Amino acid sequence: MSGRLLSHGTAVLARRGLLARQLHNVGARTGGLVRSQGAVGVRGRPWPLRANWIHNVPAVRTISFARVLPKLAMKFARLPAMFGGAMVAGLAYIQYQAAQAGNYALDIFKQAGDTASGFALAVFQNAQDIAEQTNRGWQKTMEDVELPEWAQKIFRLDEQSGSGGGGSSGGGGGPPKESRVGAAAMAGAAAGTALGQDSDDSYPSDRKNAIDDQMMTLTRKMIEIRSILQRVGQSGALTLPSIVVIGSQSSGKSSVLESIVGHEFLPKGSNMVTRRPIELTLVNTPNSHAEYGEFPALGLGKITDFSQIQRTLTDLNLAVSDKECVSDDPIQLHIYSPHIPDLSLIDLPGYIQVAGRDQPPELKQKISDLCDKYIQAPNIILAISAADVDLANSTALRASRRVDPRGERTIGVVTKMDLVDPERGASILSDRKYPLRLGYVGVVSRIPQTAGLFSRGSGNVTNAIIKNENAYFSSHPQEFGPDSEVLVGTTTLRKKLMHTLEQSMASSLAGTRDAISQELEEATYEFKVQYNDRPLSAESYLAESLDSFKHAFKEFSESFGRPQVRELLKNELDQRVLDILAHRYWNKPIDDLSPPAPEPDPLSSLPKADPESLYWHRKLDASSSALTKLGIGRLATTIVANSLQNHVDDLIAASTFATHPYAQKAIADATATILNDRFFSTSDQVENCIKPYKFEIEVDDLEWAKGRESIGNVLKEELKACGQALKHVEDSIGKRKLKDVMSFVDKVRKGDTTIEGDGTGGAGGFSSALLQRGREAVFLRDRADLIKMRLLAVRSKQCASKKNKYHCPEIFLDVVADKLTATAVLFLNVELLSEFYYNFPRELDLRLGRHLSDAEIERFAREDPRIRRHLDVIQKKEMLELVLEKIESLRQLEGRSKASVQHQQHAAAAKERSKGWRLF
Repeated sequence: MSGRLLSHGTAVLARRGLLARQLHNVGARTGGLVRSQGAVGVRGRPWPLRANWIHNVPAVRTISFARVLPKLAMKFARLPAMFGGAMVAGLAYIQYQAAQAGNYALDIFKQAGDTASGFALAVFQNAQDIAEQTNRGWQKTMEDVELPEWAQKIFRLDEQSGSGGGGSSGGGGGPPKESRVGAAAMAGAAAGTALGQDSDDSYPSDRKNAIDDQMMTLTRKMIEIRSILQRVGQSGALTLPSIVVIGSQSSGKSSVLESIVGHEFLPKGSNMVTRRPIELTLVNTPNSHAEYGEFPALGLGKITDFSQIQRTLTDLNLAVSDKECVSDDPIQLHIYSPHIPDLSLIDLPGYIQVAGRDQPPELKQKISDLCDKYIQAPNIILAISAADVDLANSTALRASRRVDPRGERTIGVVTKMDLVDPERGASILSDRKYPLRLGYVGVVSRIPQTAGLFSRGSGNVTNAIIKNENAYFSSHPQEFGPDSEVLVGTTTLRKKLMHTLEQSMASSLAGTRDAISQELEEATYEFKVQYNDRPLSAESYLAESLDSFKHAFKEFSESFGRPQVRELLKNELDQRVLDILAHRYWNKPIDDLSPPAPEPDPLSSLPKADPESLYWHRKLDASSSALTKLGIGRLATTIVANSLQNHVDDLIAASTFATHPYAQKAIADATATILNDRFFSTSDQVENCIKPYKFEIEVDDLEWAKGRESIGNVLKEELKACGQALKHVEDSIGKRKLKDVMSFVDKVRKGDTTIEGDGTGGAGGFSSALLQRGREAVFLRDRADLIKMRLLAVRSKQCASKKNKYHCPEIFLDVVADKLTATAVLFLNVELLSEFYYNFPRELDLRLGRHLSDAEIERFAREDPRIRRHLDVIQKKEMLELVLEKIESLRQLEGRSKASVQHQQHAAAAKERSKGWRLF
């Protein structure tokens, strides 16, 4: 029947020529059923007048209910979920209020309390967001969907009853006071409605978190680049911006920084404590729960106690004298924590209005100049002002206006918001007289102080500060609520600082990249021209220097052996023999002008003396005993050890270690360690081996002949030394004057001339000093005459035989010295030389090789100015290349981040357009 009716209607339309146009209209109207304006499309007339329209009613109803009934079932199925959601939201609200009431207990149970309160706050905020979204969707549905007249009457009736009730209860016809129970019910209803939505409703929040993570990654990498550029430190263009914190004293500047970090770490005091800039680098460590600080320039390691950081900062600041008061030498402090953002901050001394009595009068200007140095572009200015001080009197804003008149890189922070009325606080934050492009942020940032049983510990206090701020700002929703268009809270400030620093650093990347490229070209050219592209590192320089020194030491060990030790020791013993001869046989120094006592057996009578004379026998035996009991073991070991030490010093002076005090000390310590370890054992061995010579000494003809020749050379050298000493005295006072004074001394000693006293005050017209030089010259002359006499005796036929040893004591003592030398050298070579040559290179490896840290190796290489310049050029070149590489990767990451954000925004917009709030 429907087919016949349809064909009948078609025939009628065909006869009237209206078939094509009406069929086109039918398609347009029916297509509206699947769009958001489908209800509007149904109201149109699908067939022309005078057609059989009643036959279309069943078809239209069949199509409409087939689409609507499943959606109605889904809507009614959500009602239980709505009531369940309302209960959850109510419980969450109660839990939130309980958490607010028990903040002091939550401080003790920090981790559990933060988790519970954070969960409750998150549930409540999500419920509010869902309620707002539900309200917006409902309003959109009401605007887009044209409801039937009966439904419109119902809603109008409900609105009239609601407004009437509010007016009667309010008494003044004004808007009713918002009920918290009603808000919870609305949140529950919204939660129930949200149960029927797709899981993609949280997509905007996830996208926001992803954007924040990407921003933190970008900021962290930029801070790394900034740290590297600070190490290069060649040009002002090679810098990335930091956030410079300025403000007058007592404006809350320190509290703002400590609220961002979450710890009290800045120096405190009644007097001016902050006297140096503090370059504060905050590093977020999401994979670590540890919180600690480091002073890179001091090398103190990780400091987990923030009170210790505070004491260190106080000491560093107070090191600046009261006369100077401020210094531009910055203090570098790095803080690592999972609770802080990646930021680069610079804290400066606070502005003062009038210098104190104990402060220099130019202090105000010095602080202003120091702050002006740091707030120049491209740094971001964080101008701190107190809420109880008019912005017109803000020293920080005045200073920022001098360098940033348009307020393009200044963030205003208004502290102590709880000290003024909410209306005044809101008006300060929305101030138009001193506009800033980055705006103002209001904070309380006061750490809540508790006492007694529930006193606050030393943990992170960021959550306590945020809760305290939220409690204040949420109690004034009209002034500081979401609709007030003002920015408040430490959390808002932290995010704003992150975004602003990231954007400022990103905008500076292009100029910084160009400056780095230019610096890199200059460093590359310098490296090529001055150093011929020769690579160098501290490790390779140390290795080359050590190898070269070892090679020189090996050559020395091959040239300094037993013959050299024997010669060294024999020369020393020859001098000891001369000392014994001078003491027992030769003349004595002239101490005064008194005549000398007559000698019963003068040395001149020795050649003619009786061979069995006990006087000369005892004199020679005593002289020989004095030589053998001299302590040859200790003497010989000391001589050789000192010689080795001197030779090592010569090797150091001729090597690259000559300009390295650290290496010189290490080598000297290595030498002393080995020689000290072998000294006593070697001296004992030598002393034990020469012990037989203390009792009996046998001499053969060959040894006697050798000793005769050796002592002749020694006496010649001694005679030459006496002549040189006499010539020196003669040159000092004159030949004629010396001859006169010597003649006077000879006359007095012979008794030909008599003087009063001992001549200490002068005599014969000569001063005491001149008489002293005359006595010295007479002694040298007599000594030379004795040596000439004994040299003739040694060369005589009498001294050719060992039988006449008592007539030739010089030859016998030389033979004894030679025997002692030969015996000592054997053990010195084995016990001292061989051990030293074996252990010394290994000791060098221990002290200048494997056990040195990288910092010690770097310090060693930089002790040489030439090597330091070479390393600086290489390091600068490598760092600039690394920075360029990081900047390129950063730009790629930033590009991908922007593309991802745009894609997510387009996807979110498309999803919002695709899902409509409608009744059916």
